[in-house]
Amino acid sequence: MSAAVFVVVVLAIWGSMHAVLLWHLLSIPAATELLPRWAIAAAVAALGIAFPASRLLAATPLRALAPPLEVVGATWMGIIWLALTCLLVAELATGFGLWAAPIRPALRGWALLAAAALSVAALVQGLRPPVVRRHDVTLAALPGARDGTVLVFVSDLHLGTMTGDSWLRARIAQVGALDPDIVVIGGDVFEGDGERVRAMLPTLRQITAPLGVFAVTGNHDEYGRGADGRSPLDDAAIRVLRDEWVQIVPGLVIAGVSDGGIRANRVPPAGQIARALEGRPPGAATVFVSHMPVGADVAASLGAGLMLSGHTHGGQIWPFGLIVRRVMPLFAGRYDVAGMPVLVCRGTGTFGPRMRLWRRGEILRVTLRAAPIGSS
Repeated sequence: MSAAVFVVVVLAIWGSMHAVLLWHLLSIPAATELLPRWAIAAAVAALGIAFPASRLLAATPLRALAPPLEVVGATWMGIIWLALTCLLVAELATGFGLWAAPIRPALRGWALLAAAALSVAALVQGLRPPVVRRHDVTLAALPGARDGTVLVFVSDLHLGTMTGDSWLRARIAQVGALDPDIVVIGGDVFEGDGERVRAMLPTLRQITAPLGVFAVTGNHDEYGRGADGRSPLDDAAIRVLRDEWVQIVPGLVIAGVSDGGIRANRVPPAGQIARALEGRPPGAATVFVSHMPVGADVAASLGAGLMLSGHTHGGQIWPFGLIVRRVMPLFAGRYDVAGMPVLVCRGTGTFGPRMRLWRRGEILRVTLRAAPIGSS
């Protein structure tokens, strides 16, 4: 699908969502008694064009208007999703008017009130700082001298207008307070490739750890490449792992794959993962990082001892997670794949609106443990 066709399809879907919402709003007597029909239509249209307008204005002399419009438009994305979800429940309750037709308008009104309450809850949850999830992971090949090594994993920061410099500084302080030996960033670091993103690079460079800071690219980092083919992540003084491995210390390796190869299918995932892991020092404990939680069985078969991923956001806004879970069975939390632990981060930041239902963002603090002497 070409970029132009993709944009047309997305805008058509976006417009249809607003048409459905407007039709429902105009059918609710309380809404039309409160505001004239033209005012309701104008408000829905204005909210609908806010986000596309912010992207168009970003490249014009009126770029100063883009950030506030993006905040409004992105927040509206979350609200309209919840509104249409609640309206669908109301329609199902009346069989789309086949029964209980007299109460159908009232149910729509209550559905929109429920959506408003859920939107407030989602905003509160999305604006709260991420929680820290702690895990102990035993790596059979980890040298005893490295027992207790702390790896802190963050993913899906989506730095840009919605999560700016002050938010990033707070997350860096939060990571630093966990006393990491290693920091790993699981992709989708940036949202776009504009001036605002570039301005945050000096702050991002403040992430430090004694044994290094490593990252893999996510799909949004790939989209944000400039004309020279570079991602902002390449300028952040962070070691980006693109289908390769690095020996952090003797006996401990970290390997990572580029999301671009997986998403565009330029390289079959199995072959890409194999390339990232091939040639490691014999017997080294290996931490494998992939933005998308796919290929875990391949990584396990090739000797990885731990896999770290993100991308899913844990669904971010209910009930979107029901859809994501069908596409990504390794959805969020801790899994075991062929004896290899897989940790999937729900996302440290948010994509689009600063909204979450029901769980907050998270940072993973992983303590690496050596196998007890004499264990098999």
